[in-house]
Amino acid sequence: MQLKPGQKLYSAVCGAQFVVVRAPSEPVDVGCGGEPLLDDEREPSGAVDQSLGEAAQMGKRYANEELGLELLCSRAGEGALTVDGHVLPMKGAKPLPSSD
Repeated sequence: MQLKPGQKLYSAVCGAQFVVVRAPSEPVDVGCGGEPLLDDEREPSGAVDQSLGEAAQMGKRYANEELGLELLCSRAGEGALTVDGHVLPMKGAKPLPSSD
């Protein structure tokens, strides 16, 4: 799927929703719970693949720096976020400067 910044994505198997913060220049396969993310909201159906990892958490950013992909979870769900078949890791917080 070709992604664009600001685009909303919806899980097909749980209630998770995401917003694209940074999009790669090439199409990628982004999924949640073992199924591809959708670009329109539908009633979730099917089973979540729990073997993929931890569920997406609301307010957290998930990123792959090599691809140039960053997603913000706007609604939590039960499925793990994946890109091209691999779990998309949660982005760590930037360290704040010292106040010395």
